[in-house]
Parts: sequence; structure tokens; C-alpha cells
Amino acid sequence: MVVSEYKNNLLTVLNKMIVENLLKTLLSVWSVVVVVIVSRSFIRVLDSAIEGRVSSETLLSILALKIVTTSTDLLPASLFMSVLMVLGKMYRDQEMSAIFSAGAGTGTIYKAVFLMVFPVSMMAAGLSIFASPWAEAKITQLMQHDAETSDLRGIAAGKFSEYSQGDMVFYVENITADKIMKSVFVQIRQNGVLAVINAQSARFTELADGNYLVFSHGQRVQGQPGRVDYLIEEFSEYAVRIQEAITAVSYNRVAIPIEKLWQSKLLPDIAEFLRRISVPIGIILLAFLSVPLAQTTPRGGVYGNVLIGFLIYFSYGNVVRVCQLWVAQGVITTWLGAFTMNFMLLLIGLILLLKLYGWRWVKQVMVGSAS
Repeated sequence: MVVSEYKNNLLTVLNKMIVENLLKTLLSVWSVVVVVIVSRSFIRVLDSAIEGRVSSETLLSILALKIVTTSTDLLPASLFMSVLMVLGKMYRDQEMSAIFSAGAGTGTIYKAVFLMVFPVSMMAAGLSIFASPWAEAKITQLMQHDAETSDLRGIAAGKFSEYSQGDMVFYVENITADKIMKSVFVQIRQNGVLAVINAQSARFTELADGNYLVFSHGQRVQGQPGRVDYLIEEFSEYAVRIQEAITAVSYNRVAIPIEKLWQSKLLPDIAEFLRRISVPIGIILLAFLSVPLAQTTPRGGVYGNVLIGFLIYFSYGNVVRVCQLWVAQGVITTWLGAFTMNFMLLLIGLILLLKLYGWRWVKQVMVGSAS
């Protein structure tokens, strides 16, 4: 009775130790990889911001949404590498020898690992199926809106700027902290008629039917160069509507909501649906094969099998993409595409598990079950 209670307490402590180490390693690996990948992809967004196609106000929002989409794609690889690193270190430090000597086996290690893997796979399912498409759609909306309103940005004091597809040439001498422009000169072409406006100040105002440039205390001259029939008028306030290039928002397939993919009969939509559900399934299968793959000798390196694990994951990722492409093109059936993506990992995991136990153990189990 005492031995049984001690053994249960030992397994409880072991579970907590492995889960804690896995959690710390996962957060470290995940954050580093996400920061590196997001930084590289965010450079293109910064280039668009410099060119004025993306406003500075939406940069942080796009960065946060990029982190969501990138984190979803990198979560399986991060968890896979974390399990290999933690268990590989335990083998090197001979902690596994102590655990096995205490009566625990591979099933105990699986139990400890999957205490963390199952919640992470559920989180990955939510990210892949719901959060990541929503974030991708939001990024598309923000960048589309900024592209449509790019004429309203990039105004700087002391330089000429062109807006509204060349129909407006704008110059401002000074801009105050509250975005009031002083000493404004504007050349406007409306309906083929040229006009020049000089005003003491101007400001942008957004109304229900669009964006307007409102001038205060100035003069407007309208007419054709070379003719004498000019129209000259003084005004205390004059508004000009800024024409915006309104285009329909075009979403990528990765931004389509899951309910539309589920109802769609198009092969590309079905392939995208398979890709999303492969993320949580891949996490479980990668964790399954990582336990026997992490086995190493005490004199081996701390991360001796991480390189092999990377090659396995790289091959698996390529198979996922190839199967998705073939399903989208109708080369293979939907069920064959979904089965092939995961059967490879399951087969590798079973082979590694048999290698860990040895073929003699398999024969003993088969003989025992037959008798």
C-alpha cells in the first residue's frame, strides 16, 4: 500500500516536472521563431508604410494580427522541437534511467507529454480554424482601406504633393500639432475645369459621404489658361471632396471563414479546410513520434535528435502542401489527401516506437496475446 502511494506520488511529480519544462521550452522556442518570421514579413509592411500605402496608425494592429497568423503555422513545429529538446536533455542527464528504474515506462512519459499536448492541440484548433482566418481577413481590410485613403496621408510642409489621381496639386507652408495646415495653395481640376485656391488654413474632415478638404479664409480662381473669362471669388470657408479609389476587398482563401469552407464544393476550398484541420492533428502525431525519437545516449548531445526531427517535420510540411495542391487540382481524392498527410507521421512514430522497445518485445507481445 505504501509502495503504491509512493509510486503514484512519484508519477505525479514526474508529470508536473515534464509539463513545466515543456511549457517553458515551448514558450521560448515559439516566441523566438515567431519574432524572427514576423520580423521578416513585417519588413514588407514597413516598406508600404514608407511609401504611404499603409498608415502609421494601423502598423501595430497589422503587427499583432501577423503574430496571430504566424503563431498558428509555427505552433506544431515549436511543440515538436520542445518535446525533443526536453526529453533529449532528460536522457543525457540520465533522468530517464532513474525514471525507468523506478518502475515507470514509456507510457508514463506519454502521459506526461500529452497532459500538455492535448490542451495545446485544442488551442491550435481554435487558432487555425477561427482566429487565423479572422486575423488574415482583418489584415486585408486594413491594408485595403489604407490603400484607398493613401491620398490623405504623406502631406508634409514645404513640398508639393499630388492627390486624387493627379486632379489635385497641394502645397502647404506649415502644419500645426492639431493637423491644421497654414498658408495653403491648391490646384484642382474638377469636371475638366481648372481652379486655383489660396487659403490661410485648411483641414481634412470626414463626413458621411466621403472625405473633404475644408479651406478657411481664402480666394478661389477658376478658368482656362490663355483665356480672360476667369471667375474670382473670396470665401470664408470652402470644401472640396477628395475622390478615393474605392475597390472591392479581395480576400485570400486563407481568410475565408470555416463555415463557408465547410459548405463549399470547390476543390481549393476543400484543400484549405484540410490544411486547417491538419494543424491540431499534426501536433498530436508529432508529439506521438517525438517520444521515441528523443531517445539518446548519455554521451550524446543535448539536442542530438533535433536535426532528425527538423528533417521529419520539413518532409511532413512538404507532404501537407503537396497533398493540398493535389486535392485542389483534383489529382487525388479528398480522403486520400487527408489520410496521406497524417499516415506518414503515424507510420514513422510506430517504427520509432518498435525500435525503442525492440523486435523481441513485439514477438513476446504477439506470443502472449496468441496464447
